[in-house]
Amino acid sequence: MTNGIEATDSAPRVGIAPDSWGVWNAVDEAQPAPEQYLREVAEAGFHWTELGPFGYLGTDAAKLREDFAKYDLALSAGTVFVNLHRGASEIDKAWADVREVATLVQALGAEHIITIPGLWERGEDGHVVGDRAFNAEEWDAFFAGHNEIGRRLLEEFGMRQQFHSHAESPIGSYREVVRLLEGTDERYVNLCLDTGHLAYYYGDNERLIREFPNRIGYLHLKQVEPDLLADVLKNDISFVDAVKQGVMIEPPLGVPDYNPILREAAIANPGIFAIVEQDMYPLADFAQPLEIARRTHEYIAGCGAPVRFRETATAK
Repeated sequence: MTNGIEATDSAPRVGIAPDSWGVWNAVDEAQPAPEQYLREVAEAGFHWTELGPFGYLGTDAAKLREDFAKYDLALSAGTVFVNLHRGASEIDKAWADVREVATLVQALGAEHIITIPGLWERGEDGHVVGDRAFNAEEWDAFFAGHNEIGRRLLEEFGMRQQFHSHAESPIGSYREVVRLLEGTDERYVNLCLDTGHLAYYYGDNERLIREFPNRIGYLHLKQVEPDLLADVLKNDISFVDAVKQGVMIEPPLGVPDYNPILREAAIANPGIFAIVEQDMYPLADFAQPLEIARRTHEYIAGCGAPVRFRETATAK
């Protein structure tokens, strides 16, 4: 039971990711050490985690199993950045990266790989360099590339590709996400719906789940601060600087509300992973993430939607 609501096997499985500890890079002195992260995830009451940037938690499966067992943690997914809009020549390069992550993820008992598109580049003056959106040829290459990567993942590993739209990328707005879903094969490409990144361009998360219930394979729970976001978009402030200013904020201080999203997701995909993220790079205080994670756990547990923070007795 969670706040009087039965946490059945169909309830979303809520975990948390290294992003909520300000982790953006595999190795970075501006980030907490992996030991601190793993210990504090457990202290905050979470059981499921992601790998974060490949290499941050290590790449030795046996060592990672020991580390996870020490804190009673389990893995939900790994993440890879890819640039498949560049054409067929990019597929094998992307597959080498995806395969490396998938091998480790599979060894740790998880079945999801999250793919993220390359982000816009900004020059020293802060202005975006190059195009913000794909042209028709790049869209076609993007569709074909992700279908192929998803096919290989499924056939070689039995794993699922979950595509993650992102602020300051060619796949960020509601219409762009819909185009992604309509242009790809649901056997090989589904969506890691990041609630904050879709809301970054005022996309309606609940609507997307209702309109494409079969394509919502995974969730990232994230909120944005709408007043600051308006200034960010109006003044073309970079995503990196927006994060520094606090555009991603702990719940319930931002939008969207998690309750209806978790309810819709439970109907669309019973037992879906819903992994908490809060972009916080770089951290000003390494003690801050644990306190935020504890408050976030408390908020989600009491938000009114059925959730579970570990497997139920009957779950497989």
